[in-house]
Amino acid sequence: MLPLGTAGAGRYTTVMSDSKTIAVLIPCHNEAATIGKVVDDFRKALPEARIYVFDNCSTDQTAQIAADHGATVIFEPRQGKGFVVDAMLSRVDADVYIMVDGDDTYPADHARKLLAPVLAGKADMVIGTRLAEHGDKSFRPLHVLGNRLIRSLINTIFGVKLTDILSGYRAFNRNVVHRVPIVSGGFEVETELTIHSLYYRLKLLETPVPYGVRPSGSESKLHTFRDGARVLWKLFNLARAFKPLTFFGIVSLLLFVLGVLAGIPPITDYATTGKVPHFPLAILATGLMILSAGSAFLGIILHAMNWRFKELHNVLVRDKR
Repeated sequence: MLPLGTAGAGRYTTVMSDSKTIAVLIPCHNEAATIGKVVDDFRKALPEARIYVFDNCSTDQTAQIAADHGATVIFEPRQGKGFVVDAMLSRVDADVYIMVDGDDTYPADHARKLLAPVLAGKADMVIGTRLAEHGDKSFRPLHVLGNRLIRSLINTIFGVKLTDILSGYRAFNRNVVHRVPIVSGGFEVETELTIHSLYYRLKLLETPVPYGVRPSGSESKLHTFRDGARVLWKLFNLARAFKPLTFFGIVSLLLFVLGVLAGIPPITDYATTGKVPHFPLAILATGLMILSAGSAFLGIILHAMNWRFKELHNVLVRDKR
């Protein structure tokens, strides 16, 4: 049975009578060249799903083409993928969701493969990983390197073994919608989704999907250095916020090592001559040791507060169910 859409108070609800509701969420900015095919492909792959196209300040015919192909079109005036994802999670009600880019680089015939673990309750989010199978021109030269750098940092900080942090092809359930706040405005939103899910201990799985090349007439909106810097800055801020003991512990260790190095000459001089000719180094070493202790203490306090906030968040989420 095909889903029916009902709208109320600016929120869209997907209604089905015989199974879990599925919503396909497609963020778009000037994707007129591909959006029609993407909508048709996902309608064929998931005939029971409701397809939503979120038009983000497009200046071409993206919205009209999407509507002509049967998608529900919702306009998001704040330009940036993060704002679109926030609008998606805020305005669409469903049991499970598929989020996919509108550039026709992700295969619709893999949608059920992503959905299966979520529908079975084995995962809260399934990420379609692109790095195992992709075309020669699917990525810009530095994108794979940047993805690996960010992946390595996240895997080290959170103790996981993810392979693709920046994939835009994901399936997830209501747990993600209820628990993950979106505050990013741009392409760093995928990093934010992943880190928030890890922080709240949601179940993440990955499944390889082929990653295609943009067809002729479709242009990437990514800016390699600008968006890469924004992703790294987001990672830095989220690591500091979610892993304060690790973050400030590393800072404390670095300050301690610098303090020891600065303190060696004054201590050596005092041990051999009874004088401290390198007095500025002695002051520097003392200051670094004080900062090291302060950083460690701050990390412990913030870790305790963080844990209490997480407990409160879990209780509030449980009460909403």
